[in-house]
Amino acid sequence: MTTTVTKPSADAVPAPPKRTRRPRSARAGGQLHAGPIAYVILALFTIGSLFPLVWTAIAASRDNSRLAQTPPPFWFGAGLFDKLEMAWTEANLGEAFLNTTIVAGISAATVVVLSTIAGFAFAKLRFKGRDALMLIVIGTMMVPPQLSVIPLYMMAAKLDWTDQLQAVIFPSLVSAFGVFFMRQYLIQALPDEIIEAARVDGASSWRVVWHVVFPAARPAMAVLGMLTFVQSWNDFLWPFLVLTQMGSPTVQVAIAGLGRGYTPDQSLIMAGALLGTLPLLLVFAIFGKRIVGGIMQGAVKG
Repeated sequence: MTTTVTKPSADAVPAPPKRTRRPRSARAGGQLHAGPIAYVILALFTIGSLFPLVWTAIAASRDNSRLAQTPPPFWFGAGLFDKLEMAWTEANLGEAFLNTTIVAGISAATVVVLSTIAGFAFAKLRFKGRDALMLIVIGTMMVPPQLSVIPLYMMAAKLDWTDQLQAVIFPSLVSAFGVFFMRQYLIQALPDEIIEAARVDGASSWRVVWHVVFPAARPAMAVLGMLTFVQSWNDFLWPFLVLTQMGSPTVQVAIAGLGRGYTPDQSLIMAGALLGTLPLLLVFAIFGKRIVGGIMQGAVKG
């Protein structure tokens, strides 16, 4: 008995798979490269963002007569450093910088610590009335801050805190936004298994907060601290009501006293505003990269 072996025809042989061309981003290790249009758009946004700061410096270097002309000046004059020195002296900005640094630093530190602890409690602990309390905290964010000015001033006057820094510090020690922000972050960034493992090892609640919650929440804490510091530095309404320029002013209160008179000196006001903005730019230039890196690290972990 013989068997015949038939050779497969050419049509029956499967064709080799076609080589698909990988995208440029995959060939470059997964990195995306921006094109010229993206650089043009970014350049336009950068110029638009820097224009108010540059214009403030230009206006500070001119006088009122030149600022009132049409078209306005678009380049620096010769009196910038003279105006900056005059604004520094007249507004006593040295003391104002120190006072504002104290207020903003204490406010940022307490808001970060208390908001992290409260956010951990609302995010991971189980207790009666937790959701109702969280709704109350969120509800306080809907109340306009102007409504609290009168009762706060009455309390400050009764405690004899007018024209003292504690009148500005104590109302800003806690933040409903900070509690909500940290709660939302810790829900995703802090797994329950890590907390249970710490409990099994015999860690108390405060030990869990110190050794587990704070390291996990470090990126969000940096962002919240930066936002709180900037908000406290730029706060004007409440410090203007409870402080005076001759007592213990903050930067915004000191700048508000510049250029007084029948014809305010606009260049002097702009010089004070420029001096009040430079510390914030310096802080962000030093810590901005770490904060952005912390946000990205927390996003990857979450």
